[in-house]
Amino acid sequence: MDQERVRRATNADLDQLTALLWLAFADDPLWSWAFPDREKLQPWWRFLIGSALRHRWVWVLGDYAAASVWIPPDCDELSRKEEDQVEGLLEDLIGSRASEVMQLLERFEACHPRGKPHYYLSILGIHPAHRGRGLGMRLVAQNLSLIDAERMPAYLESSSPANDQRYASAGFKRLGQFSTPDGSHAVSTMWRPPRLESAEDT
Repeated sequence: MDQERVRRATNADLDQLTALLWLAFADDPLWSWAFPDREKLQPWWRFLIGSALRHRWVWVLGDYAAASVWIPPDCDELSRKEEDQVEGLLEDLIGSRASEVMQLLERFEACHPRGKPHYYLSILGIHPAHRGRGLGMRLVAQNLSLIDAERMPAYLESSSPANDQRYASAGFKRLGQFSTPDGSHAVSTMWRPPRLESAEDT
């Protein structure tokens, strides 16, 4: 069924992916802290998704019911040019809050595992109209089957404590955590080692 089909996203999907992920994170505790004016989150997601699409590891489930944004091993989340644009973009979007959000992004970067190639789940979002059906974890499971076929590990940050157990059920183990600069919100870092079982072994 088309509603259950998983496909690789292209640049033509950018507008609808941005709309989907903006809606998906409207009530997220971490990103609501970073962007109190929720309208400002939309151009931020567009910036991140637009960069990730070049790696061809952004996935869509059904008619934009869910989407996952992955950064493959040994690839940068942002290009050097885009990294230079981050601070100015945040200043344009959130003004004086930009310095705190920059500190938060630096904590994301500092906690990111180094030295071992892995797939990085940068963003996972489910359209609010499709929540409660397990679609997000179904999409992640499909993605992980491809990652397992490459015998690669995976890493993510969970911005909502409610999601930690869902990721644990997919094989992710908690590495640690970091918080927003004011200490009001915690982010869990999670790692999934490669599962060696693959189709060629069965």
